[in-house]
Amino acid sequence: MKKFSIILALLFSVSCFGQKYSKCWKDVNYAGDTMGYHNLDIYLPEVQKPSYPVVITIYGSAWLSNKSKGADLNTLGKVLLEAGFAVVMPNHRSSFDAKFPAQVQDIKAAIRFIRANAAKYQVDTAFVGITGSSSGGNLAAMAGTTRNVKHYTQGGISIDIEGNVGNNTASSSSVDAVVDWFGPTNMLVMDSCGGTDFIHNDARSPASLYIGGPIQENKEKTLLASPMTYIDPSDPPFLIFHGEKDRVVPYCQSQLLYAALQKANVPSQFFLVPGGQHGPEVHVDKYMKMMADFFVAESAKHKAVKK
Repeated sequence: MKKFSIILALLFSVSCFGQKYSKCWKDVNYAGDTMGYHNLDIYLPEVQKPSYPVVITIYGSAWLSNKSKGADLNTLGKVLLEAGFAVVMPNHRSSFDAKFPAQVQDIKAAIRFIRANAAKYQVDTAFVGITGSSSGGNLAAMAGTTRNVKHYTQGGISIDIEGNVGNNTASSSSVDAVVDWFGPTNMLVMDSCGGTDFIHNDARSPASLYIGGPIQENKEKTLLASPMTYIDPSDPPFLIFHGEKDRVVPYCQSQLLYAALQKANVPSQFFLVPGGQHGPEVHVDKYMKMMADFFVAESAKHKAVKK
């Protein structure tokens, strides 16, 4: 019987881009519609258990892609699966599909979907972590700093942060820990707080496309799309990574986020990666292990509280 169980485990352990997992569900629609940009993938670790803590992983695309789920499976996803986490990788609407806050609303809908369907997908939502890179880091940080925010007003502009995407609006979109990889945090100062090869203030920049107009002409809305705007002491713990030589999103963006989190007494850590540029150069083993260890420690805290 033991031998048979081992054979079964091997049969059900499949590989995707070299990464092994015990189960996966592809193209699960979290919004209750037929749109591909509202699909997500779920992966469970190779080591089989009744349920797993979960980390939502958001791709980076300058908010320009609506179909890049799985892009981080062999990097961030691999490390998280090996650390024992279920990994959820959602698509979200691009700037060409809809403007901010649609993308934040999509991510919150994906979180609510996972909470509402936890038993079906063997997920233990006593701990829900979130991570992302670049624009995905921005969305992950937004999910963290707005976890207790439904609506928000800035300078006379009011937005619905939570939204009503999907059929699980009664479930929580709260997250318990955030790992932000070089995400924009205050887009109004991206051109002035550090060196960059992009003109983010340009009307055709990704940030301006995301907002729906030149960011300097839409300052209030730009601040509403910046996670720093919402920071308060109730925010979850943050771990932040940024490359020292990032010429796309200058590392001052992470410095500013870290300083604001520290001022609000939110548990947070910031690591400036020597020589790191924008992207894969920061996703090296040393820092990805730090991410996994951070999520493991935070998950253990929640497990202890649950007991």
